[in-house]
Amino acid sequence: MGRKSINGGVRPLGQHRIQFDFRIAGVRYRPTLPWIPHEANLRRARQLLLRIQARIRAGTFIFTEDFPQFRLRKTLRLPFNARTCNDVFDAFLHHEAARVKRDLAPVTLEAHHQILDSVWRPEIGTMSLWAVRYSKLVAVADAHRWTKKTYNNAISALRRAFDFGFRDHPEHHNPTCGLKSMRIGKTDRPAIDPFSIQDAETLIAAIHCDWGEAQGNYDEFRFFTGLRPSEQIALVVTDYDATNGVLSITKARVAGVDRDRTKIAEDRRVALCPRAIAVLERQLQLRERLERAGRIKHPHLFFYGNGEAIRDLRTVYARWRRTLRRLAIRYRKPYAARHSSVSWDLMLGRNPLYVAQQHGHSVLTMLSVYAAWTRGSPEADVVSIQRALQAPPYAARQEAAARGIGGGGGDRDAAGSAVGGRPDGGGAGVPGCEGDSRGSGLVNRLGNCRPAR
Repeated sequence: MGRKSINGGVRPLGQHRIQFDFRIAGVRYRPTLPWIPHEANLRRARQLLLRIQARIRAGTFIFTEDFPQFRLRKTLRLPFNARTCNDVFDAFLHHEAARVKRDLAPVTLEAHHQILDSVWRPEIGTMSLWAVRYSKLVAVADAHRWTKKTYNNAISALRRAFDFGFRDHPEHHNPTCGLKSMRIGKTDRPAIDPFSIQDAETLIAAIHCDWGEAQGNYDEFRFFTGLRPSEQIALVVTDYDATNGVLSITKARVAGVDRDRTKIAEDRRVALCPRAIAVLERQLQLRERLERAGRIKHPHLFFYGNGEAIRDLRTVYARWRRTLRRLAIRYRKPYAARHSSVSWDLMLGRNPLYVAQQHGHSVLTMLSVYAAWTRGSPEADVVSIQRALQAPPYAARQEAAARGIGGGGGDRDAAGSAVGGRPDGGGAGVPGCEGDSRGSGLVNRLGNCRPAR
């Protein structure tokens, strides 16, 4: 029989350390702690050893939690060697990647990946998960000069990762529980900045001129429906009910990944105005021509000039940016087309509840974010919007001008701005357009447009 310990498994080691003696799975360990071995500390060490032995029997003992400086800690195997934050981040991101195919948006995964890699890994990545303290996390967050929204995003990503890591160890305190998000008030949100109908018509004409009908129809349709970009590029031919002039919005495409639900997880049916119906009919005609030419082999409504489906928004956004920056119009992001559509509907005096349903918003959003546009608007603006909603598509007006309809002196758009005027179908009246030097054939102009410089 082995000799029974007479010191309770702890003993002084020199004048400045106390040694512990215990076994795990038959292997003997004798780590030390830098405690002066007087009677009070020896009693404290025996109590700690009893807790350690209880956790060993329960299978919850993490060696480096109690002995972070143990010289053989790097050779220990899990679960006795606590995971680092990098280990937890990797496992968390791997789990989220698996969820993308089910219920997680790809952009959420990408955002979490970027935040953890750029903010938290450099500061706490190599630390043991158990060694991270609340004060350390606060110090890291406070060292950045973030907006409230960016701060909340950074804290949220970390909180989710730590929640994931601590699920296996509910007996431990999660330091991110104390991190509070900043309250974002009404004044912290950027005000919407919709286009006037005149500026929108100028931009639509310029995009048609720069990139051809496929791209032009895509942006023109968005101005007069207010669809989210992720919803629009996911549309297929069967979503359009031509008999009733209605479009079914039931899905989205985010970062190249198709999802069977919209951003707010609610399907809706959008009643199209005459302008939107006319644009969509032209898009279907263009699609039919390209399909006969063997250039389209997918069911989507919107596509590039070469017939390829729009998988993500990078290219269409880049084209929007290049065209708008050369015009004498204040720059706005592409999402402003949706804001413009909502604002125009409210300026026309339409019921906010109806507008909210059509655009997939809550009534609260209608009355708070778009409150300024529910009030009275200048009569001239209202008339211009009403005319624009009834006007033919830009491409149809260009064809009419090319055939000499209207005297060849240039059609006037619904807002009263000159957008046509060249009998060769060029971009007269649009700043920076050089006319149709790419040929008058619609299909020919799709892939051979010379972009705005």
